[in-house]
Amino acid sequence: MSVLRERGAEAVHVGIFDLEGVFRERRFTLARFEQFLRNGPTFVNVLHKWDASESVTRAGPYIGEPIAIDAASLRPHPFEDNAVLLVADYAGPSRPLSPRAILENLEEQAGALGYGVKAALEFEFIVLNETAETLREKNFANPDLFAPDNRCWSGLSAAVHGDLIAALDETLSAGAVPLYGLGMELGPGCFEATLGTAGGVAAADDAAFFRLFTKAFFRRNDLTASFMAQLGADFPGLSGHVHLSLEDVNTGRNVFHDAGADDGMSTVLRQFTAGIVHLTGDMLALSAQSVNAYRRLTPGNWAPRSASWAIQNYSAAVRVVPAPESACRLEYRLSAADTNPHLTLAFLIAAGLWGIETGAELPPPMEGGGPDEASEGDALPHDLHEAAERLDASTLARDLLGAEFIDYFVATRRHEEQVLRKQVSAEERGRYLEIP
Repeated sequence: MSVLRERGAEAVHVGIFDLEGVFRERRFTLARFEQFLRNGPTFVNVLHKWDASESVTRAGPYIGEPIAIDAASLRPHPFEDNAVLLVADYAGPSRPLSPRAILENLEEQAGALGYGVKAALEFEFIVLNETAETLREKNFANPDLFAPDNRCWSGLSAAVHGDLIAALDETLSAGAVPLYGLGMELGPGCFEATLGTAGGVAAADDAAFFRLFTKAFFRRNDLTASFMAQLGADFPGLSGHVHLSLEDVNTGRNVFHDAGADDGMSTVLRQFTAGIVHLTGDMLALSAQSVNAYRRLTPGNWAPRSASWAIQNYSAAVRVVPAPESACRLEYRLSAADTNPHLTLAFLIAAGLWGIETGAELPPPMEGGGPDEASEGDALPHDLHEAAERLDASTLARDLLGAEFIDYFVATRRHEEQVLRKQVSAEERGRYLEIP
């Protein structure tokens, strides 16, 4: 409480990230927050019992479970003066179901092995010239475009919309979201933002709050920001790439880099990358958890379509940047803009540490690639149903992330796929309705 008073906080927003990465919060005045702590803080456990539409899918009881508040997560609330945000998580029976808690445990495992995690996410997103009301008036069909003339990395669009971009940058800074770069990307209304580097849990928190603050910023400006992986056939696929490296916890040295190796890749980097490549096919659902995510992994998009790796090749699932040492890292390019950053980072760390532990060997790097070229490497699941089935069949996934979580997560993904399987689009009716 003394820290909050020193910061001049008058209000405290406390919340938990649900399975989809949505921040579910309650607001307290400082005095009521102090009372909340004294009474033993709890939060209803329904967050891990409902789906993306808030339909309950798991049996009760629905009770208030004890929660633990992460003091290190403290940050300003950018939309309210003298207010702060704190991340909490379940401390009772629901804790094994929390992606953030799993990531916390894996980051601790890495630390016990002498590795510090450094990560940063980058997102593409689409801004629409729509409000919450106008989207519903047209039943979310044919959204109006923002910046319809935008071209990839357009200096013209950046100049025309400079005030809006600068205001978003200021909002993110006010919310302590570290931003490395921000600009226009591929197609109408498309932006790309690269976040600054942080530890594993902190980087995932930054990513989740980046999406929250960005969506709120544009809604407050009568626009809508979409992080759907594929908003429509005429839109580009939107990524949520993860940049990741390990450092020596004692010296801070980047252990992914080896100046003596011809390619600059250390043995640790090779094994860590191999672990990800080997496990991606069976565990893809952990980083591509929505039905929509698989629409992005199709020809025509700058998205990988196999479990592959290569040095500096943007078509590979894992792009390795071995030099210089200060920037040595891998980039996981399969995750989309709607990915749960806590769960995706948990998968990458678990798979990478498994690769180090087992001395996993890299397959040959892919060559070629591009939006209309088939990727090389092991095939990926084509949809969420196949991804859930492959994850369910993986005993290794249960060993690495916990059997209770994998069983629970597989059930939620099967449910998500089944809900949307019977939905029929206008395009599908137009294609088949009049066939004799």
